[in-house]
Amino acid sequence: MTLDPALAGEPYCYLTTTGRVTGRPHEIEIWFALSGETAYLMNGDSESDAGKADWVRNLSKQPAVTLRIADQTFEATARVVTDPTEDGLARSLLLEKYATIEQPLTTWGRVALPVAVDLQA
Repeated sequence: MTLDPALAGEPYCYLTTTGRVTGRPHEIEIWFALSGETAYLMNGDSESDAGKADWVRNLSKQPAVTLRIADQTFEATARVVTDPTEDGLARSLLLEKYATIEQPLTTWGRVALPVAVDLQA
């Protein structure tokens, strides 16, 4: 699959997970960064928040998700990033992309939980 490079410049993506309790779809708007066929997202503004969001808990139970960027929707598989090298990549890509935001992102960039969304053809 080849992604349109212009998608990387979109400010948000829309992730749809399956509710771990209800089984219903849940969509969130969230910051993202692309690397190849993987979108990286992060959750949590503090160490105690990281990984506690419903969307992270949902994808941990059911990793099949959809990701919409602009007018393109992708079937995908989501996973919490555990590899230290990939963790560093996710953090650096997101911090670089959103560095122009006026609020400081240093704590978020250090403590948020990175999630990879591997797009399928």
